[in-house]
Amino acid sequence: MNTRLRTLFVALGFGFTALSVSAQTKWDMPTPYPAANFHTENITQFAADVDKASAGKLKITVHAGGSLYKANEIKRAVQGGQAQIGEILLGGYANENPLFGTDNVPFLATSYAEARKLASAQKPALEALLAKQGLKVLFSVPWPPQGIFSAKPINSAGDLKGVKWRAYSPQTSRIAELVGAQPVTIQAAELSQALATGAVAAFMTSGATGYDSKVWEQVKYFYDAQAWLPKNAVLVSQKAFDSLDKGTQDAVLKAAAEAETRGWKTSEDKTKFYLEQLAKNGMNVAAPSAALKADLKKVGDTMIGEWQKTAGAEGQAILDAYKK
Repeated sequence: MNTRLRTLFVALGFGFTALSVSAQTKWDMPTPYPAANFHTENITQFAADVDKASAGKLKITVHAGGSLYKANEIKRAVQGGQAQIGEILLGGYANENPLFGTDNVPFLATSYAEARKLASAQKPALEALLAKQGLKVLFSVPWPPQGIFSAKPINSAGDLKGVKWRAYSPQTSRIAELVGAQPVTIQAAELSQALATGAVAAFMTSGATGYDSKVWEQVKYFYDAQAWLPKNAVLVSQKAFDSLDKGTQDAVLKAAAEAETRGWKTSEDKTKFYLEQLAKNGMNVAAPSAALKADLKKVGDTMIGEWQKTAGAEGQAILDAYKK
């Protein structure tokens, strides 16, 4: 009898262990940026918070640096169910729908206060658009303001004519066209190699990307144009989210809200740090000249008008809400 009871308890123990394992959900989360980038660090903390708040029911594995999917493949992977959650640069999908590029319109929102206001105005339309694609926005975090990196001094837009210009979105390609540069599509993970091989010689991005890529090894000039603050968004498959129990869903939403607050603060706090690091490593960090600033404003005015036209009534509604 004792032997039979011991066998029964052992069997029950295995059963409970199997049940515990089967109750755990695992998600893969591709991200485009290096593990040490502040966006990735924020996401890693988010994943840890979800694990803790869900008591281990949901495990999110972060795949940094485009190691699972390249930057331009992540949205499709989440839509198609190959990954349950992922991080994208919203402006990278402006050709799909101009609403994705709202925060990439040059000189529309150039400070953190303006970027917050624009994000609030954009949010309802963005969430509705992604919901139609089976995606849910968990949180978004901006990059520091965008400036111009260059291998040679730039005194006016004319100095960019014919220069190989790194583009990471439709908007950055359009800027190249308007100033007469040659746009070359290069993702963040490939930037260092592109600079080393001479594939690009100038580009617009944040001090954060410049710091991550150690661009001072190839380029020596940074012009702090503060042109716009593009946002990264963390998207989850609605189907994957709906499959979670209510408690786990709440854990995800709570961790997401905390990640958004933390991410915005970190982005703003580190802006000065990134520019200091560029200068510390031998880069010439300066404001644009009066001529370059005037040229960039003309580019911005043109692109704001183009965006209004392509975004239609929804775009106008966002601008009206933003300007209130």
